[in-house]
Amino acid sequence: MAEKKMSTSRKNQLKSLLLQIAETMLEEEAGEAEKEKMVYMEENCPVLSISGGTQELQELCRKLHKQIEMVDEERYDMEMKMKKSNKEIDDLKLKVRDLNGKFRKPALKKVRMSADAMLAALLGSKHKVSMDLRANLKQVKKEIKEEEKQTGDWRKNIEHKAGMDGRKKMFETDA
Repeated sequence: MAEKKMSTSRKNQLKSLLLQIAETMLEEEAGEAEKEKMVYMEENCPVLSISGGTQELQELCRKLHKQIEMVDEERYDMEMKMKKSNKEIDDLKLKVRDLNGKFRKPALKKVRMSADAMLAALLGSKHKVSMDLRANLKQVKKEIKEEEKQTGDWRKNIEHKAGMDGRKKMFETDA
């Protein structure tokens, strides 16, 4: 059976109710995050009480400096762990892609390199091989056909073969 369509006023009313509910939920989440932040700050950062002289302030500064160094070391360690794990994840993704057979070839850059430079790059600096490709080529001399030598100038040929004598000669030489 065909479903009944909602009227536009009903759709708009439901939409506005959903937006109001979502807004209250966002406000509650923001309040909870603020409370968590305050609790964390109270636990880890004691209230600052400055009542003494310069000696106490210097001690306080040293203490805070040590805490900052510890936090920086922890942050650095976490960043390194994250980079290492991201690299491992990428490697595993590549392995999975290879196993599935869906491998996307990376775009290669065009490099202009001579044969000597390519050999030096492949073999290293130990092997100095010069590769002259033209030296290995076989030289071929063009053979001039005997017919072309005999024909010479075409105008002389026509005059020579003109008349019955010339045609008779032409048939005799071909046979």
